[in-house]
Amino acid sequence: MRRYAAELFGTFALVFAGTGAIVVNQVSGGSITHVGIALTFGLVVLAMIYTVGDISGAHLNPAVTLGFWVARRLPARDVPFFIASQMAGAIMASAALKVLFPANAMLGGTQPSGSALQSFVMEWILTTLLMWVILNVSTGSREKGVTAGIAVGAVITLEALFGGPICGASMNPARSLAPALVSGHLENLWIYLSAPVLGVLTAVGGCRCVREPGCCGPAASQP
Repeated sequence: MRRYAAELFGTFALVFAGTGAIVVNQVSGGSITHVGIALTFGLVVLAMIYTVGDISGAHLNPAVTLGFWVARRLPARDVPFFIASQMAGAIMASAALKVLFPANAMLGGTQPSGSALQSFVMEWILTTLLMWVILNVSTGSREKGVTAGIAVGAVITLEALFGGPICGASMNPARSLAPALVSGHLENLWIYLSAPVLGVLTAVGGCRCVREPGCCGPAASQP
C-alpha cells in the first residue's frame, strides 16, 4: 500500500505542478513562458524520483509502469494497482486546479497543434526516448541514486522544450487523461493514450539491443 500511495501522491504532484504551470502561464499573460513550463515538468519529476523513487520507483506514468512490466522488472500483480493509483492522483490534481481556476477551459490538457498523425508519431518517438533512458538508468523497477533523477528529469525537460509546441509532449496517459476528463475536452485523447504505449514497447525492444541479455525481458537467442 505504501508503494501505491507513493504513486498517487507523486503523480498528483506531477500533474498539479506541470499542468498548473500551463494554467498559470495562461492566466498571468505568459509570465512562466514555454521554457518555464518545460522546466517545471522536468523538475517536479526529478523531485519525485528523489522523494518516492526508493518506495515505488516513481513511475508517475501508466505507460512507464507498463514498460517495466513488459521488461519483466515489475510483477503483473502490481500493474493494475500502480495504474489506478496514478490515475487517481492525476484526476485529483486536475480537480484541484478546476477549483482554483474554474474559468480555465483546458486545465493544461494536451492538444495537437498540427495534424493528429504528426502528434501521434511525435508522442510515440518522445515516449520511446523517455522509456529507453528510464530503463537504462534504473535498477529493476526502481529509480535510485543521483544519475536516475538527473537523467530522467533532463530528458523530460528536453522533450518538453522542443516537442511541447507541437504535440504537448505528454508521454503520459494519466497526465493527458485527467485534465481531459475534468475539463470535458476529450477530443484527440486517443493520441495521448495509444502513442505512449507504443513508445514504451519500442523502448523495451531498443533496450534489449544495448543491454545485457535478460535486462529488458527475454533475450534473443545467440548465434
